[in-house]
Amino acid sequence: MKDIKTYQHKKILVLGLAKSGVSAAALLHKLGAFVTVNDSKPLSENPEAQGLLEQGIKVVCGSHPIELMDEGFELVVKNPGIPYYNPMILKAIEKEIPVITEVELAYQISEAPLIGITGTNGKTTTTTLIFEMLEAGNKHPLIAGNIGTVASGVAQEATAENTIVIELSSFQLMGIDQFKPRISIITNLYDAHLDYHGTRPEYIGAKARITQNQTEEDFLIVNADQEECMEIARNSRAQIVPFSTRKVLESGAYVKAGWVCFNGEQIIETNDIVLPGKHNLENILSAVAATLLSGADKEAISKVLTTFAGVRHRLQYVATIDERKFYNDSKATNILATENALAAFDAPIVLLAGGLDRGNSFDELVPSLKNVKTLITFGETAEKVGQAGQDAGIKTILRADNVEKAVPVAFEHSEPGDVILLSPACASWDQYKTFEVRGDMFIEAVHKLK
Repeated sequence: MKDIKTYQHKKILVLGLAKSGVSAAALLHKLGAFVTVNDSKPLSENPEAQGLLEQGIKVVCGSHPIELMDEGFELVVKNPGIPYYNPMILKAIEKEIPVITEVELAYQISEAPLIGITGTNGKTTTTTLIFEMLEAGNKHPLIAGNIGTVASGVAQEATAENTIVIELSSFQLMGIDQFKPRISIITNLYDAHLDYHGTRPEYIGAKARITQNQTEEDFLIVNADQEECMEIARNSRAQIVPFSTRKVLESGAYVKAGWVCFNGEQIIETNDIVLPGKHNLENILSAVAATLLSGADKEAISKVLTTFAGVRHRLQYVATIDERKFYNDSKATNILATENALAAFDAPIVLLAGGLDRGNSFDELVPSLKNVKTLITFGETAEKVGQAGQDAGIKTILRADNVEKAVPVAFEHSEPGDVILLSPACASWDQYKTFEVRGDMFIEAVHKLK
């Protein structure tokens, strides 16, 4: 890593722990800063904070005392999930103390170039595809961000021979200053996290920050099928590389005559790609563009796309039992993601859906339910999702207590050739700690059917 002197002898507050806070605090301590960590969880229940305390880092746990902001900090590194209306953050802004997120530190110390991926949907799949393609092309990639190891931890181990492929949320991008990927990607833009950002323009503005520091030497890969994405591109100084699933482009990544193409060159036939779903074609096109711009070849891309069957919990194939195919799409925490999952299959579908009630209806989902023969609902939104099923004319709608109990019910009401799909269209927090836990419960229940 770069031995930067930026933070030497500076008083810095790390607000909120989790993995990113622990990594940021330890890194800043290594760089010679006077670090204070503040986390709401009591010290006795906080092994991460205890570990930092053992390293000689000051720890304040159990609450967020506003008077802590009077201790002369020169920088705040906040957990991405902490909103900017948090009293501690508001106080920092009032005192004109810069507020950043941990990915900014990662960029500042990294010897490796970065490929940054953001957008509403498809970030994890795109990030994984790029990593796998670069790996197949012997380009020594490292993976970081929401998908893998904390970025500042990866950056400490990276050399100039590596490329860091990093998934970036809008929360993380709100807290950047100098951060600049050599290649940035915006997969798509839809309504999301408006409870955090307040308005759609604020959300899109946060996503646009991925390219704010890019120059003419850098690349912005952007969805040409969305005007808001192209508006960001028009305001970027980077070289624009568009991709489109709907039209043939003069340059960039697109589909023509059954081939994925890049800058006029045929890369792979679409029939040879094993990853299901039309929405995944967007992810594939942007990943192909990033991979080729990074120096990998068509052979590496083909090797991955003919074998890669999906990221865990994201339209993940689980098993075939008695000629029924099971797919785990627990990451589908919004209606759009479930619409995309449903569009991926031509076979009759038994859909498992439901979860946290955020107050919305599921009217938008109704047109996408035309291929659903049976609907199993669960969680707080069971009744609402069931109503959408009734509106769609689904004849068999059943309710289960949870995902585990929904699986055998779904199997009982399926036939050979059916797809049994967990795609909840809701967050998991009413019944499960994370969407990963929910997906794991689905997988476990499926295997119990064997």
